[in-house]
Amino acid sequence: MYSTRAVGLAPAFRQAALRPRNVARNPVLRTLIAKRTVQTESLPPSAEQQILNQQRLRRPSSPHFTIYQPQLTWIGSIANRVTGAGLSVLLYGYALAYLVAPGTFDSTHVIEFIGGLPDALKYAGKAILAAPFAYHSWNGLRHLGWDLGKFLTLKGAYTSGYAVLAATAVSTVALVFM
Repeated sequence: MYSTRAVGLAPAFRQAALRPRNVARNPVLRTLIAKRTVQTESLPPSAEQQILNQQRLRRPSSPHFTIYQPQLTWIGSIANRVTGAGLSVLLYGYALAYLVAPGTFDSTHVIEFIGGLPDALKYAGKAILAAPFAYHSWNGLRHLGWDLGKFLTLKGAYTSGYAVLAATAVSTVALVFM
């Protein structure tokens, strides 16, 4: 079903110009301002969705990863989110396991189990736990510095990023050999 309606400023001008009664009856003045019409078509919602999906497919996408060189700032941001999510999953997973089976996951059983593991596996496990904890902790302090308005320049962001990586390396080694 097609309908025609006038759009643009011409209808408003025409309405203002033709308001007096004597002008409204004059056909010359009525056609002085040209009419511009647009045809519209009413569509069912499914067709509207299909047209929208086709437009989205033709829309260009951002090249992001394919053309940009990795930078310390966005790699650090991704690492902070991943380490935070990983530590949260471990904490909540252990808490839920303790709630389900408190006799199996109490501290005495966990210590006995870890005590029976080979030393190489113990150190690997400690490194796997210590590295994300150290990184997330140091990067949290970096973010607190940003909240205070410090290290917000590009040089400051890179300096604090490298400082976080160095502190993470030292802290991870110290935590593994404790």
